[in-house]
Amino acid sequence: MFEPPRWSPLSIVPIAAGLSWLWCAASFGVVGFFFSVIPGCLLLSSGMATLLFPGDARIPHFAALGGLLGVPLAFPAFFVAGFGTGAVLVLVSAASFIAAGAISVHQDPHVEDVPTPAPSVKLASQVAIDDALLATMHLTMPLPKSSEQGRIRDEVRQAEELFRDRGWLEKPADYHRAPPVLESPQLLRTSSRGLEYEHLSFESGYSPHPEEPGRDRWLAKPRNRTAHAWVLRHDSPERPWLVCINGYQMGAPIVDLQAFRAARLHHKLGLNLAIGVLPLHGPRKEGTRSGDGFLSGDILDTIHAEAQAMWDLRRIVSWIRAQGGNRIGVHGLSLGGYNCALLASLEELCCAIPGIPLADTVRALWRHGPSLQIRYAERTGLVHDAVAEVASVVSPLALEPKVAKPGRFIFGAVADRLVPPDHVRDLWRHWDRPRIVWYQGGHVTFRFHREVGDLLDEALRETGLIA
Repeated sequence: MFEPPRWSPLSIVPIAAGLSWLWCAASFGVVGFFFSVIPGCLLLSSGMATLLFPGDARIPHFAALGGLLGVPLAFPAFFVAGFGTGAVLVLVSAASFIAAGAISVHQDPHVEDVPTPAPSVKLASQVAIDDALLATMHLTMPLPKSSEQGRIRDEVRQAEELFRDRGWLEKPADYHRAPPVLESPQLLRTSSRGLEYEHLSFESGYSPHPEEPGRDRWLAKPRNRTAHAWVLRHDSPERPWLVCINGYQMGAPIVDLQAFRAARLHHKLGLNLAIGVLPLHGPRKEGTRSGDGFLSGDILDTIHAEAQAMWDLRRIVSWIRAQGGNRIGVHGLSLGGYNCALLASLEELCCAIPGIPLADTVRALWRHGPSLQIRYAERTGLVHDAVAEVASVVSPLALEPKVAKPGRFIFGAVADRLVPPDHVRDLWRHWDRPRIVWYQGGHVTFRFHREVGDLLDEALRETGLIA
C-alpha cells in the first residue's frame, strides 16, 4: 500500500548540493559567481520545497534541472578552485539529479493495472531526465495571457453549444470530415546523416468547420497550411507501409528518423515508411520551438491541431493506397501515440502501435500547466469538465478503434513523468486490453529497453507487415 511521505530524507541531497554551490560561488570570481548561483539556487530551493511541501510533482523537475546543469558547470571549478572542489561539485550535482528522480518515483501513488516501479539508480536517472525536460518546458512554454482567458472560455462555451447541436459530442467520429485523396504531392529526394529519404509536402487544404470558434485565427498560420512527411520507400510501393507520427516538439528529420529507427525498419525489415509531421511542428512551426501552440492552453487551437492532424494523415494514407499499398500500419510516440490511436479510430488499418501515448490532452494540461494560471482560468469559468467535453471530438478515448483487437499493441513506461502511466492504462482499457508492454523507465528512454523493440517486431510480424 502506498504511504504518502511526511518528510523526504532524499531532500537533504539537493539541499546539501545547493549549499555547496553557493558556498563556493564567492571564490569563483564575478563570472563564476553568476554561473554558480544557477545550480545553487535551483538545488537549494527545490530541496527545501521537497522537504517542506512533499508531493508537488513540479518540485523534482527543478531539482533534476539543477543537478543536470550542475555537472557541466562544475568542470571550470577544476581549474579555478582545484580538483577537490570540482570533484565535490560534480558528485553532489549528479547525486541531486538521481535523487530528484527517486523522489518523483517515490511520491507518486501506484496506478491500478500498472506494474509497480522497481526502485534503482537506473530508474531514478531515467525519471530525472523526464523531470529536467519538464522543467525546461515550464520555463519556456508560451502561455495565453490573462487577458485572453475570457476569450478562451467563450470559445469553449460556443464550441460546446455547436458540437452538441451537431451531434458531435454523441458521435465524435462525425466531427471528422473525409479529406480528398492526395494525388500529386511534391517529393524532394534528400538525406539526413547518410540516410536517404524523400521529403513529401502538399497543401493541406484543411480548415475548421465554418461556424467553429477560432477558425480565422487557426487559418492565419501560413506555414502550418503546408503538410510534410519523410518518406522511405522501396521500388515496390505495394510493399507494406508503416505510417509513423512524431511526438511533441519533434518534427525534424534528424530527430524523427532516429527516434523511429527508420534505417532498420526500411532497410532491414523491408517496410515502406511515411513519417508524418504534426501541425505546428518542424517546418510547420509558427512559434519559437517546434510544437508551440499545440498544447499551450488555447483549447480550440488544440482541437483544430488534432483535427488537422487527422485530415493530413488520412490524406497521406490515401496517397499510399493510390500507390498500391494496401497493408498499412500506424505507429506513434507520445503525442504521436495519441494521434496514432485517433487515426486508428478513423481508418481501417492492419495495426496500430501507440508508444508512451498521451490519451487525454485536457488531463495533461491540468497536470503540467502552471497551477496559478490554471486556478485563474478556473476562476474565470474555464472548468476542466467543460473543456474535456468539447475536446472529446478529438479524443481517442471517445472514439472506437477500427483496427481489430489482434492488431492493437501498446507500450508504456511505469515511471513516465511526461505521460503518466494512467494515460497509457486508460487507452489500454478503452481498447479492450490488447497486448501491452510496460518497461521500467521514463518517457524519453524507451529506445534503451529491448522489450519495446521486441513488441514492435512482434506487432509487425503478427499483422503481416513483415515476414
